[in-house]
Amino acid sequence: QVQLVESGGGLVQPGGSLRLSCVASGFTISSYAMSWYRQAPGKERELVAAIISTGASTGYAASVLGRFTISRDNTKNTVYLQMTSLKPEDTAVYYCKAFSFGQTYWGQGTQVTVSS
Repeated sequence: QVQLVESGGGLVQPGGSLRLSCVASGFTISSYAMSWYRQAPGKERELVAAIISTGASTGYAASVLGRFTISRDNTKNTVYLQMTSLKPEDTAVYYCKAFSFGQTYWGQGTQVTVSS
């Protein structure tokens, strides 16, 4: 059974940090591009960060550039999102996505709330 399971979300104060993890099962992520999306209440889902299969190249939304870092460990079948200097506008459900030719998998999401 193919699954992506996110974890690491929670409540954090502005300026704080969180590290999200996304563990894959039922397939090997080494041949997949991986990405993180988020969706805030009343808004469309948006791409936050992406990383190619080898990890050699990454990309970020302008709103998180310099604050978030995406990484992956193919030996652990896991992708990470390190989030620092968090702002209230980062509050959203964060989703992990795996993409390869003709195949896309999504996780169920993890809630991140930034509030004092």
